[in-house]
Amino acid sequence: MRAIVIRQQGNPVLPNVSYVEDFPKPSPKPGEVLVRTEAAALNHLDLWVGRGLPGIDIRYPAVSGSDGCGTIESVGEGVDATWIGQRILLNAAVSRSETALPAVKPTPNDIFMIGEHGPGCLAEFFTAPVTNVLPIGETDPICAAAFGLTHLTAWRMMVTQAGLRAGMQVLITGIGGGVAIAALGIARHFGCEIIVTSRHQWKLDRAKAMGAHHCILDTGKDWSRDVRQLTGRRGVDLCVDSVGKAVHGSCIKSLARGGTFATCGATTGADATTDLTRIFWNQLRLVGSTMGDMREFREVTSLLLSGALAPTIDQVFAPSDGAGAFARLEAGEQFGKLVVDWRKG
Repeated sequence: MRAIVIRQQGNPVLPNVSYVEDFPKPSPKPGEVLVRTEAAALNHLDLWVGRGLPGIDIRYPAVSGSDGCGTIESVGEGVDATWIGQRILLNAAVSRSETALPAVKPTPNDIFMIGEHGPGCLAEFFTAPVTNVLPIGETDPICAAAFGLTHLTAWRMMVTQAGLRAGMQVLITGIGGGVAIAALGIARHFGCEIIVTSRHQWKLDRAKAMGAHHCILDTGKDWSRDVRQLTGRRGVDLCVDSVGKAVHGSCIKSLARGGTFATCGATTGADATTDLTRIFWNQLRLVGSTMGDMREFREVTSLLLSGALAPTIDQVFAPSDGAGAFARLEAGEQFGKLVVDWRKG
């Protein structure tokens, strides 16, 4: 089958990305479905697959991709055959339980990521547990693939973990990335007042046109005073961050009393310096969030199907130009999602 493969670990990733036409086609195991891919979108996670992740044994050549939409071609043992022919959207976060031990209290389920821990969607076919796919009818596969993982991540982060409510003041850092743009759409849906930051003025201009109320150009200095000024010295109720180390201090200082800092990533580094005094004195909450479960996936996907939310698409690529998609992702030039249309030759 056709596939976009990462031949070996390396940084930068781009030199190791190739388009091939003879990659082995997968077969569905019991409980799984085989999906003919119509569209697949890239995430920053695809770069981490190429660079290597501590503690994760990635087998190269690797097929990444955790955002996939397509039509079910066949099913594994135990799966109802009426799934065949259905267009589905994938939730790549597969929940798995840890082995129970008699003297150890249970912990929340771990996650197996399709496209990270195993083969993903940047190929002509992919497999997934039937419990991790949703039928989406006639929804455009490009929009669906661009929607999935980023909106699920932002939804869990903001709604489940941080308790987002209508009318909150919300700060979103690094606007332009997939999760940040998804967070902007969700905050708008809740009727929040939204402040965004970016190192690029053109990205701020785009965000403003999409409904952001205030924009802050990140010049590498502390911009928390700008947030305080925009909020009447109050600060924001929620800061949504995936940037990490470079902006952490500004984020903490931008929060109102009782505010919440929510993180789902750290693209500029994980070893941030924080302010514990400010955290306990202002009774702040720091919450981490990763992906989401199928309940949350159904909730947020229902907003796509109803037209209440829609993804922002930066560019659509043919599979043969998969390296071009990785090049744009690695350069950080995109505003929105990069999608591969597998219906193209």
